[in-house]
Amino acid sequence: MPRNYESTAKYTKPDPVYGSLLATKIINKIMLQGKRSTAQRLFYRAVDAAARRIGLGEDERSKVFEVAIDNVRPAVEVRSKRVGGANYQVPHEVKRHRQQSLAIRSVVENARKKRGKPMHLRLADEFTDAYNNQGASVQWKENTHKMADANRAYSHFAF
Repeated sequence: MPRNYESTAKYTKPDPVYGSLLATKIINKIMLQGKRSTAQRLFYRAVDAAARRIGLGEDERSKVFEVAIDNVRPAVEVRSKRVGGANYQVPHEVKRHRQQSLAIRSVVENARKKRGKPMHLRLADEFTDAYNNQGASVQWKENTHKMADANRAYSHFAF
């Protein structure tokens, strides 16, 4: 598998409804045990429910997950670096491809953590909250940024 982001696009097909590679990546993250059709059904029902809650029209539904993922993207993260027997949390900028991967992972994992509702409604809750810049996924991003800011003194250890 190629390492750079641009070349992976030719191996990933856009989803059939929105024609979006981002939607395909989210569906792949939702998918369990190779059940793509189930994951697609969950994703599309979640997008429809979130768009209804936000008040978007039929032609604007793809904005729900695009804006939600954009609002969850972390700009910086901390990585461990061992220097002289001590471990330091060193802040690093995050490449755009990794930002997207981390954001998708955060949204799907936070939807899975919630209990008591069907998955498509939990995912719709996460999309709606992330679209409105609130909720668990946005809180995770803010915590990541706060941690990087708190460890700014160790940025000279960057590797």
